[in-house]
Amino acid sequence: MFRFAAITIALLHILLTPTQSVAQSTSDRAFQRWLAEDVWPAAQKAGISRKTFSAATKDLTPDRTIPDLAGSKSGKQRQSEFRAPGRYFSQRSINGLAKTGAGLLRRHRSVLSRITKRTGVPGPVIVAIWGRESGFGRVKLPKNAIRALATSAFMGRRKELFRAEFIAALNIVEKGHVSAGQMRSSWAGALGQPQFLPSKFFDYAVDEDGDGRRDIWGSVPDTLGSIGNYLAKFGWQRGRDWGYEAVVPQAVSCSLGGPDQGRKFKKWIADGVKRVSGKPFPRIELNGTGYLLFPGGRYGPTFLVTPNFYVLKKYNESDVYALFVGHLADRMVGGRRFATAWQELPSFSRSSVQAMQEKLVAMGYDVGGADGLVGYKTRNAIGLWQLKNNLRATCFPSAKLVRELK
Repeated sequence: MFRFAAITIALLHILLTPTQSVAQSTSDRAFQRWLAEDVWPAAQKAGISRKTFSAATKDLTPDRTIPDLAGSKSGKQRQSEFRAPGRYFSQRSINGLAKTGAGLLRRHRSVLSRITKRTGVPGPVIVAIWGRESGFGRVKLPKNAIRALATSAFMGRRKELFRAEFIAALNIVEKGHVSAGQMRSSWAGALGQPQFLPSKFFDYAVDEDGDGRRDIWGSVPDTLGSIGNYLAKFGWQRGRDWGYEAVVPQAVSCSLGGPDQGRKFKKWIADGVKRVSGKPFPRIELNGTGYLLFPGGRYGPTFLVTPNFYVLKKYNESDVYALFVGHLADRMVGGRRFATAWQELPSFSRSSVQAMQEKLVAMGYDVGGADGLVGYKTRNAIGLWQLKNNLRATCFPSAKLVRELK
């Protein structure tokens, strides 16, 4: 009886899902035609041999678990909540990463010293990015890059972008830096331990260990050298730090934050900005440009950062990311936790933040785009609106402010 029931269920499954099976089979055939008729001519034009192309795409099928595929409900990127910055700075996480990173600084002292001499980028900064991007190379990359990129190029929401990245990945295989099977990535095709997109590989990846390959998957020297080279090419200023936690007096408006309102360090100092440690700013900084940073408005620590902070943002366009990397680098070499605590703030739906931004835009404020994210332009706009309405400028949304401006 049980055997009969199992057979019946199996037959029902077959009868109930033929449409799905046929659709997938049709899609797979279309995928193969697309590879042959669309991608191969472009790949050949880019200098990729038939041998490399055939080996990389043989028996290739779309990976339907990739997020951001057209028509995929499960693949939609949900970012429904904007979270206050303090939630990203778990002391437990930072302490663990700092301890591991400090050990790796000692282990790889020689290669890091060589990279710093060549690029000007400090070893702790390089190792901090390594830790943030791939857990110091310990995080298992989930996808085969060739399959992931081909899938997104064929059926993703940003086909042209991923098509170019797919061809760039094939070119990396063609040049012999890694085999197609060994090319591991994130679902979005970010490669190896430094998480470079394929189109950036030849611009920034380096052969630090001298074996003739730029192996950012298995070689620690190549990984570290590539991160240092990336930051150097984006303008890392030798000898300068990324920034300093600072005391910013109330007389200096929090609406003065961001990369478009820089002043010389000595000017900020004259306005009353000082280090929380009480130490003077290094002499090398005094005639250099500094920028105020209020990641949580007046509800958390504030900073006076150098242009190097914005070089860190070239790795990831997020103030919180760059701040995390800089702080982690400091902690690896004995730096202290932030002196000012992050105040507890409620989370908001991104739609509420977006509605607030749209209201500010309607009143003539520049929020940098109504996207539901509280970037520096949105923080500045909030501060300017508060000042105009004779309110204390906090430069960050509160529950009351979101309701008032929604």
